[in-house]
Amino acid sequence: MSPVCRGVRGATTVPKNSREAILRETRRLLALMIHLNGIRAEDVASAILTTTPDLNAEFPALAARQLGWKHVPLLCGHEMSVPDQLPRVVRILVHWNTDKTQREIVHVYLGEAAKLRPDQLHLQEVDWEVLEAWIAEQLAAFQREK
Repeated sequence: MSPVCRGVRGATTVPKNSREAILRETRRLLALMIHLNGIRAEDVASAILTTTPDLNAEFPALAARQLGWKHVPLLCGHEMSVPDQLPRVVRILVHWNTDKTQREIVHVYLGEAAKLRPDQLHLQEVDWEVLEAWIAEQLAAFQREK
C-alpha cells in the first residue's frame, strides 16, 4: 500500500494558563503521539494545534518546533466556546503520510481530556522517564540551533 494522509488526534489538559504549562503539556502530548505511532517529521504534511479560549499565554505550535518540527506547517487557533466545555484543553490534529490503516493509528488523550473521547484507548502506563528524556534531548537541540 502506498502512503496516504491520515489524521492523528490528541488532547490534553493544562493545569494553568502559563507559557511553561502550555509548552510542557503540549510537548508531552505530541511526543507521545510521535512515539506511539512512529511519526517522522518529514512524513507530516501539517498539524493544527488548538486551545480552549482560556489558554492564551503561548502558541502551542512552539512546542512542536521545540521537538524538531522546524519545517512542518503548523497552525494554531482556539476551539469554539461551548457552554460547559472542558477547560484548559490543548488539541492536536496531525496530518500524517503513512502506510498505516485508520485502525492502526493511536490517538492520545491525556489527563482530563480522556473524557472527550471515552470510546478511544486511554493510556494508563507510559514510561514517562523515557519520554521526558527524549523531550529533553529535543529541547537541547532546539536551544543549540537558536
